[in-house]
Amino acid sequence: MVKRRLFERGVEKVLFACAFLSVAAVLFITVFLFQRGIPLFRKVSVLEFLFSTRWEPTAENPGYGILSFILGSLWVTLLSLVIAVPVGLSAGIYLAELSDKRSSTAIRSAVELLAGIPSVVYGLFGIAVITTISRTVFGGSGYNVASAALVLSIMTLPTIINITEVSLRALPRELKEGSLALGATHWQTIVKVLLPAARSGILAGVILGMGRAIGETMAVLMVGGNAPIPPEGLSGMVRTLTMNIITDMSYAVGDHLTSLFTTGIVLFLFILILNLIVQLALKSSISGIEGDTGA
Repeated sequence: MVKRRLFERGVEKVLFACAFLSVAAVLFITVFLFQRGIPLFRKVSVLEFLFSTRWEPTAENPGYGILSFILGSLWVTLLSLVIAVPVGLSAGIYLAELSDKRSSTAIRSAVELLAGIPSVVYGLFGIAVITTISRTVFGGSGYNVASAALVLSIMTLPTIINITEVSLRALPRELKEGSLALGATHWQTIVKVLLPAARSGILAGVILGMGRAIGETMAVLMVGGNAPIPPEGLSGMVRTLTMNIITDMSYAVGDHLTSLFTTGIVLFLFILILNLIVQLALKSSISGIEGDTGA
């Protein structure tokens, strides 16, 4: 008994150490980013950094405005969600409610493969196929907002599809059975009962997909044009926050290097806010499911 208790305590401490390591890693990254990025505000105001479009860090009179990159990130991310959400939501509904065993197995395998493909492969596909289509439709070089958004929409599909399916399958069976028993069709049950009940979980999936899109670098870098200017519509070249960091990091020094860490802080805060929203949405979803079950 004594050896067993000692073993259990040892395992408990090891597990606690692993959990603490995860928290410590986040804290160290946060401290590191702020320590390296905050000093820029001794020379540049927060408003100028966030709301100026002048990015000339190597000029004699340097400018460190990242508004163009914030707008680029928002443009590309929101447009990719406009494309990915309807497709991902439809696929998730099909897998959860309409597919047979054979088709669901094939579709899930394809979705898992999409999730595992490296981003650079998506970028190569974008260069070979998507930019060609974009060039035909919009003109120009094909390296633009539309190409970047389309590549990102494909990359975010697995997240939206999987969470939509899981959210629908997690609902109590009584909701569906009760709706059907009252005379509703299967489609009416999906639209009027199941989707509203699973909306918090689905929203969490969309926000997680948004986080994936905002944080993506390589694929967008390969098809977006990488021009440090505000995006001008779907046919305009774009540079996002992550693209700006990776583009300038290889040669940046001094205040220029510090400004890239400050850009990282802005990106970190974006992702932090999205994660908080996801946690609130998931908590609301769990409370709603428990309430429906109790009722």
